[in-house]
Amino acid sequence: MWHNALLLFPDFALIALGLALSQWTSLKRDVWSAVERLVYYVLFPVLLFSTSSRGHYTLGGAVAVLLAGIGALVCGIALAYAAFWLKADRRCAASGVQCAFRFNSYIALAVADRLGGAQAVSLVAVLIAFGVPLCNAAAVWALARHAQRGLLRELLRNPLILATAAGLLAHSLGLRPPELLLPVLDRIGNASIAMGLMTVGAGLQLRGLHREWRLSAWLMTVRHLLIPLIAWGLAVALHLTPLQTMVVVMFAAMPTASSAYVLAVRMGGDGPYVAGLVSLSTLLGAVSLPLFLGLVQT
Repeated sequence: MWHNALLLFPDFALIALGLALSQWTSLKRDVWSAVERLVYYVLFPVLLFSTSSRGHYTLGGAVAVLLAGIGALVCGIALAYAAFWLKADRRCAASGVQCAFRFNSYIALAVADRLGGAQAVSLVAVLIAFGVPLCNAAAVWALARHAQRGLLRELLRNPLILATAAGLLAHSLGLRPPELLLPVLDRIGNASIAMGLMTVGAGLQLRGLHREWRLSAWLMTVRHLLIPLIAWGLAVALHLTPLQTMVVVMFAAMPTASSAYVLAVRMGGDGPYVAGLVSLSTLLGAVSLPLFLGLVQT
């Protein structure tokens, strides 16, 4: 576990740097809100398109990995929706339920590169390519249902879903970006991960969680315990290789996506409550992620 904690140190160091800059310099929340929008609407969609369109994988060869990883997410979504039966504020539930199954792709790609190099990154890219539309659709449905907005309209406006769909289409057709653009895409991808991790730190705040502590406890239990355990069980049942198992469990044990806050605010949800959940999940992930990686490697 100590080795895995050191492996994750660069990513959580960037999160800590973002927190420090937002607390002790003139780069306050208004600056980081603009950076967050830049990452969410421009940089990260470019990264998703690049990784999904250029991945070193075949969809046929990644079927077992997809069954384990996406299967765990589907189970997580079902468990998260059980929160609607808790005696909790409906707006908090509609806003926060996404934090139980969404995942931080910035951390996933960064950790995958250190765990298994290009092969692990390609597997994570496949999981992201299928997991982002699934999780965004589930998140948007909950918020759209609460805010009485059209689900299809919200999905068609989501930049992460559009970028992923475009990347998968390009990959299936055998299309690649021009060689001249590849270094540009790589630099944008690297920038999106670093800036995305720093915006996670800049947005850390735990206020608001005390209002619905039972709801928060259930959502974090699903995110940091049940989904990783389900993924591990599916990986064993499907006889995945050690690297595939490690990638699937790592993917399932990710902290929740920082963009959950952006989505909640944009769709009229409870932003402060979601910000608290994202912050709590990030802190819990610093413990649960190396723990599960250590268990898988034993």
